[in-house]
Amino acid sequence: MAKQSMQDIKRRIKSVSSTERITNSMKLISAGKLRRARKLYEETHENSLFITNTISELFQSSMDVPEKYLDGSRKQDRTAYIIITSSKGLCGGFNTNVLKRAQERFDEEHAAPLIVAIGGKGLEYFEKRGHDIYNSYLAAPETISFLETEEISRPIIEMFDEGRINKVVLIYTAFVNAMEQKVVEKTLLPFRMEEIAGQAQAVSQKTEYEPSAEVVFNYLIPKYVEMELYASVIESATCEHAARRTAMESATDNAREMLSRLNLSYNRARQAAITDQIIEIVAGAEAQN
Repeated sequence: MAKQSMQDIKRRIKSVSSTERITNSMKLISAGKLRRARKLYEETHENSLFITNTISELFQSSMDVPEKYLDGSRKQDRTAYIIITSSKGLCGGFNTNVLKRAQERFDEEHAAPLIVAIGGKGLEYFEKRGHDIYNSYLAAPETISFLETEEISRPIIEMFDEGRINKVVLIYTAFVNAMEQKVVEKTLLPFRMEEIAGQAQAVSQKTEYEPSAEVVFNYLIPKYVEMELYASVIESATCEHAARRTAMESATDNAREMLSRLNLSYNRARQAAITDQIIEIVAGAEAQN
């Protein structure tokens, strides 16, 4: 019985040891990807802030903002949601938190939402629940290029301009630090003037536009949406690697703790087997006497 128990424990030790090596390797890989993704995120974040501040200043300095870009100007009651998840698992609650927030918003909608899924996990979730997917991007989010974000956002912006949707909402994971990430819901279109006013310094002079304010804004707003989407995808990818590194580190620690308990159990079983053998030897010697 002890021998069989020892064999079972040895098999479990071998299995857990293999798992520990895999999770530790994945942790190291994710740590390397996190460093690269974080560097790219910091660069794109600066560009995104520059464009956002520029638009904020233009809004504040102009009284000729096209009405279609302002909140409250639409009668249509359909929202386009751009949901950013990962295309791989093993990253803790990274995808679950985003999809939970998205589903909560869908449940509040009166009309069927228009869904753009960036990341395979989001597409899989929405398809299983019978949602219609307008567009999707299934490659790893960190591989997306700015040109691809243009292709994703262009038809959404066109539908907004045509009045077929009244709002464009982005749901993704924002980077706080390597140990903390949070789900963010950002309305890209339309703009709320009170929010815009709080994002930039007051501008005293009135800006003049050539050939007109409408032409300038019609050019600038799509660029803003494209840049925001690209920066959010990069930030989400950074969060994914951070979440996976944390998850794999936790899994590695758990595997090592389990190995410690299994080794202790193996040693106890081994000692018990040795004790049984000694007892048998002693009993045999006494029987001969």
